[in-house]
Order: sequence, then C-alpha cells, then structure tokens
Amino acid sequence: MENYNLTSTDFILWGLFPLSKIGLFFFILVVLIFPTALFSNLSMILLIFLDTQLHTPMYFLLSQLSIIDLNHISTIVPKMISNFLFGNKSISFIGCGVQSLFFLTLAGAEALILTSMVYDCYIAVCFPLHYPIRMSKRMCVLMIIGSWIMGSVNSCAHTTYAFHIPYCRSRAVNHFLCKVAAMLTLACMDTWVYEYTVFVSTTLFLVFPFIGIAYPYGGVLLAVHCMHSAEGRKKADSTCSTHLTVVTFYYAPLVYTYLHPRSLRSPTKDKVLAVFYTILTPMLNPIIYSLRDSEVLGALRRVIQRICTVKI
Repeated sequence: MENYNLTSTDFILWGLFPLSKIGLFFFILVVLIFPTALFSNLSMILLIFLDTQLHTPMYFLLSQLSIIDLNHISTIVPKMISNFLFGNKSISFIGCGVQSLFFLTLAGAEALILTSMVYDCYIAVCFPLHYPIRMSKRMCVLMIIGSWIMGSVNSCAHTTYAFHIPYCRSRAVNHFLCKVAAMLTLACMDTWVYEYTVFVSTTLFLVFPFIGIAYPYGGVLLAVHCMHSAEGRKKADSTCSTHLTVVTFYYAPLVYTYLHPRSLRSPTKDKVLAVFYTILTPMLNPIIYSLRDSEVLGALRRVIQRICTVKI
C-alpha cells in the first residue's frame, strides 16, 4: 500500500521498479549492486592510498573518479530502495533540490575527470619525456578543482532555475530521481530558458569533452601502433583501453539522451539510460580498472602480500 504524506510542495517519484515479479527482480539486483559499488570504490581509494607506486597523477585522478562514483550512487539508490520498501514515493521540495544539486554536480565533475584521465593517458603514451612537466601534481590538482567548480556551477544554474518556476500540474515526476528535465514537464510556463541552458551544458560537458577525448585517442592509437617494444605496447594498451572502456560506458548513454531529438525521447527510455550512468557505471568503473589495469593488479597483490606478512 502506497502511503503519501504530502505537503503542497512535495514531489512524487514514480520510480524504476514496476509492481510485479520483474520489478522485484530488478529491485533485488539494485540492492546487490549498491554494496558492490560501495565496496569496490572504497577498495580502489584505499588501494591507491596504501600503495606508493600508485601515487601518480593518473591514479590520483582515478581516486577522484571513485570518490565521485561513491557519492553518485549514494545520492540516488538509498532513496530508491526506501521508496520501494515503504511504498512512500514522496520527496520534499528541499530534498528534491538537494538530490538534483548533488546529482548534477557529480555528473559534470565525472565527465571532466574522465576527460582529464584521457589527457593523462595521451601525454604518458605520446610525450613520455614531457610527462613530469605537463602532468605535474599542480596540473593534476588544477584539473580536479576545475572539474568540481564547473560541475558545481552547472548544477547550480540548472537547479536554481528548476526550483524557481511554478508547478501547476501533478507533481508526480516520471523518474527515479529528481532530474530537472523530467520535472520541467510539470511546469506551467514556457521553459525555453532551460532548453538554452541544456544546449550550453551539453556543449560544455559532452561535445567539447568528446572532441577532447577523440583527438588524443587518435594520437594514442597511432603511438601504440608505432611502438617497437612489445612490453611498452602491452602496458599502453592495457591502461588506455581501460580508460576508453570506462569513458564509453559513461558517455554513450549521456550522449544518446541529451543529443537525441526531444520529440523522439520517452520517459521509459530516459529512465533506462539513466540507470547506466547513475547505477551501473559507479559499480563497473573500479571493477574494470581492477581487471584490466596491470598496475592496479600489481598494487593489489603487493598490498595483500603486505597484509599477509604482517599477520604472520
């Protein structure tokens, strides 16, 4: 039985799971994914902290990615689980605003961190002698700070606009999170300003980074192809193919969602695609790096050996 104790400003999240056996199956799947994502991201952060050989700009960026993923999935999934278990799908006006703010900040920061990681890979493979200068600790810190600032500014612009317009229709949002695009379908005014901000945000966080990713990877593939050392080629291929896999999992659903004509979108398709970059990606990122990156695997073995030696 669904129970709503609504105020005049509350929203209702329709959620992701239908009330059926299939819905229960997907709910159990998400319940299993959530602790897996928490454990794998926390493990990656701890591994990078403990192993001194991973104290490089690339793995510092990776630790930031794990921090973002950890917060990303924690912003969304606990509320989803609570809504399904207790049947109360309402979310307060302030709660919706906070969730939207965190979601957009983390999404924007992650997109830019991934781009920074691709740049790091490009410099490491194509300009190895210049790497200490081009990817210094200062440059790495500036990339991270810039990613968070741009993500925060973008989220503030979207969230401020969305929560300062009148909603005169049903407050039932056809999504499992307070996504601004889904909320504005309930507005009783023309939202052309938001459409303009979406265009600007898409250009800044999807189009430009995509160009920034495609060009370096062209150089990386060429450099790897021209390498004479089989070991060097294997190491470069391992690291950069891992980056490419992670970038593809995150960017592909976002590009399809925001560059797809609005007339061809549907709420159901939007929710399914959102699962990829809000739930699956935070779980898959550390697993992909753990399985495909030889340096991470080596660090994991060293840490395990150290722990076993201490116990003995």
